[in-house]
Amino acid sequence: MDIKRTVLWVVFSVSLLFLWDQWQRHNGQPSLFFPSANPTAPAATGPAGAAASAGAGTAVPQASAVAGTPAAASASAVPANAAEAKGEIITVTTDVFKADIDTVGGELKRLELLKHKDTVDPTKNLVLFDSSATRTYLAETGLIGGPFPNHKSPFTALPGARTLDNGKQLQLVLESTEGGVKLTKTYTFKRGDYSIDVKHTVTNDSGAPISPSLYLQLVRDGNAPEGEQRFVHTFTGASVYTEGSKFQKFAFDKIEGGKADHATKADDGWFALIQHYFVSAFIPQDKAPREIFTKKIATNLYAVGNILPLGTIAPGASVSMDARLYSGPEVQADLEAIAPGLELVKDYGWLTIIAKPIFWLMTQIHKVLGNWGWTIIALTVLIKLAFFPLSAASYRSMAKMKLVTPKMTAIRERFKSDPQKMNQAMMELYKTEKINPLGGCLPIVVQIPVFISLYWVLLASVEIRNAPWLGWIHDLAAPDPFYILPVVMAISMFIQTKLNPTPPDPMQAKVMMFMPLIFSVMFFFFPSGLVLYWVTNNVLSIAQQWVITRKIGTGPAKA
Repeated sequence: MDIKRTVLWVVFSVSLLFLWDQWQRHNGQPSLFFPSANPTAPAATGPAGAAASAGAGTAVPQASAVAGTPAAASASAVPANAAEAKGEIITVTTDVFKADIDTVGGELKRLELLKHKDTVDPTKNLVLFDSSATRTYLAETGLIGGPFPNHKSPFTALPGARTLDNGKQLQLVLESTEGGVKLTKTYTFKRGDYSIDVKHTVTNDSGAPISPSLYLQLVRDGNAPEGEQRFVHTFTGASVYTEGSKFQKFAFDKIEGGKADHATKADDGWFALIQHYFVSAFIPQDKAPREIFTKKIATNLYAVGNILPLGTIAPGASVSMDARLYSGPEVQADLEAIAPGLELVKDYGWLTIIAKPIFWLMTQIHKVLGNWGWTIIALTVLIKLAFFPLSAASYRSMAKMKLVTPKMTAIRERFKSDPQKMNQAMMELYKTEKINPLGGCLPIVVQIPVFISLYWVLLASVEIRNAPWLGWIHDLAAPDPFYILPVVMAISMFIQTKLNPTPPDPMQAKVMMFMPLIFSVMFFFFPSGLVLYWVTNNVLSIAQQWVITRKIGTGPAKA
């Protein structure tokens, strides 16, 4: 019992520590556990930062910044007058996107997802890419290795459709010529597809051989997305994938300190920016050698990208390089079909081996029920049934402990001045009553990885975002607007506490009574889908525990 008391105190202390840490993070203080993972800072300021927000101030990657780049010797900076160029914003609309592309640099500077609502204001659509005073999130491409067109150069848009009406796809073609070298960017948007094909064609009209390199980069400020929920930590940062090094992710503070650990050379893979529920990833064509870079551009502004040498281009010749830009929700099936390893941006950490099968089971249940709320309930029931024998063993042990609680209290009173004799008497009581003091804990420990995996599956699944359940729950990814589920959660925890053995120590007993109230504070801010899962699990546990306690209480043990 002393061991169990220690375990309970450890759980209580850790819970208070996490509550304090979340409160600190909510008030802008550094976290004890996630230091500067998502730094909250103003958008980049100063000349570079201001220009970046306007879509014209982020730096062109210098080939010399990445060791071994063939174009290192001829890498050049952005022309001084490039920032002064004024362009036209071309808006392309499909059934899933509304994209703004600037003719200065052919830069994708705003991307509105038409089928996903904003977290803060559900009456508006979610804007992923943006270039405003408070948010910088851009996709940029261009050439280095000479005075060639880059993401600051003026482009000319060729005539064509700007709205996907009844067709299956539309193209936006941009052209820019500098130093006798013409760069043609072709954006191809497809119906129902969050992937944008981005083709670059380089034509050498300079009269001499050239050796340019193409760069692709994603630029973002280091702030966490607006509307992130309190008490729920999610990752915001960059990631790189290659077949050799696999999936690597790093927060912006790692880039800030020059400590982003990732592969630097490959001929396959992709790079991405990740935030809760959504990802933007550039996937260059396969078997194309590339350099992988991360860099700090300005205050609180970072880039991740690739540099792809195009080889030597003879006068009058052309070379093309294909790439895809996926920017949308982290739907696992879609990500798996786009590129190897891209589904890993939906990162479950060390519990992936358990979480993936749970998510697969959840999707199969949803195909039958058609509602994510009922799917969560059904999935929780199935997992509870799978662990029924272990749970039953745990509850039987706790029920026996509850029956002998008066004897344990008497022993504590009798030997309160002699802890050694008290422990001996307790062990003798356990032996006589055939009780394992850890019998109630060990079966629960076995189940913990599965239930933590289920928690992460529900937290990471964009499928439940904006998904209704019933009545007042219109978004399972948002907190309960009327706090009904958290209150039910608190009541269920209180009932569970009453069913458990009462600690002999009066102070411990009071602490256990207040635990439901303490935990309920967190659940008021949790997504309603997660609270629904916990409520369902608690109700099933209460039913099982009540039946087992009643059977043992009316059986031979009570006599």
